[in-house]
Amino acid sequence: MIGFAADTPHSVVDDAGRRWPVADGIPFLRHGREALAAEALARLDAGDREGALALLLADQDAWWRGETAGPAALRELVRRGTGLTLREAMRLLSWGPVADYFAHRWSDPTFLSGLALVEAHWREPATAFELACGIGHHLREWSRRGLRAAGADVVFAKLWVARHWVAPEAELACFDAGASWPLAPRAYDLVACHDAFYFLEPKPAILARLREHVSPGKGVLAISHVHNRDWPNLSSGSAMTAAELTDAFPDAALYEDAELTRALVERRAPREAASPDDLARVEAFSLAEGPGLAPARPITGRLALPPEGSALRRNPLYAEDGTVSWPSERYAREYGPHATYPARTDCPERATAGAATAAWALRREMVDLPERW
Repeated sequence: MIGFAADTPHSVVDDAGRRWPVADGIPFLRHGREALAAEALARLDAGDREGALALLLADQDAWWRGETAGPAALRELVRRGTGLTLREAMRLLSWGPVADYFAHRWSDPTFLSGLALVEAHWREPATAFELACGIGHHLREWSRRGLRAAGADVVFAKLWVARHWVAPEAELACFDAGASWPLAPRAYDLVACHDAFYFLEPKPAILARLREHVSPGKGVLAISHVHNRDWPNLSSGSAMTAAELTDAFPDAALYEDAELTRALVERRAPREAASPDDLARVEAFSLAEGPGLAPARPITGRLALPPEGSALRRNPLYAEDGTVSWPSERYAREYGPHATYPARTDCPERATAGAATAAWALRREMVDLPERW
């Protein structure tokens, strides 16, 4: 995926001859963090994988306002590694509300809108790339459908979690898309950015880069859940207005993000926005464009439903009595209004994905979680 040459099993070299560290198969290429990269590389050169990872796992993005994990917690995380659950790993990383978001993202309406957008415009892709992939929720779904998936994020720790808990088969790279673009000029059938584009700047330059990776003739660029600056969103970021969206994507199919989630649950094709005015007062936008774009198809579950035979469990947002128990008031305010699962359920604790469980799985009363969730 990256355009750098391999130097050693734990490093790559850029065009200027500068070496960058590669930890657990993830190259750290973040411009602006050269001192951190050099220190991590020195530790890797000395055979100190644990020390290098502890350094890289403490790094965060410019929007981060939470705690920073301490050295002792990070060393424990690296030592115990895959013996931990995903939630235990995120606790040691001190991710706070972000950990709630990642732990329950499989049933978040904003995750479902991204699945719906891609499925509505699915054209049998073989390869896919996601910018700002987080801990790899979408990469996991693509990989399990046979796609060769790749992802990038500015936060190394998110990619490391993806590697070990969520999407182990995906190719991963850490870099700041606003400062550099180290990817090789490879074309992908599907290029995506889900629930993150509003964070990225400068948007025109990053969008131009994403479009360069869309496969000629059949590729699709899918961007979901872009916050509307004219709506009182709860998250930080650099949101867009409806007019800015239509200017940036003049040939795209544009959607209200919540419409995609509704279409998924109702198993129908999503309705496009007829004009920018239709989007001016919605919470978030989604869009698809590219040479492979065709009218949206009905959403039948190609991505929205787990593969048949998958092990399902009751959504962990439900308490023992079957009623929703939110992890925080903020989470309830941000995701509760568009939730697809009812406030109370009588679904079983465990089941197998198939026709008999499809309705529960589609609404996310039951979810298909990673083995070590």
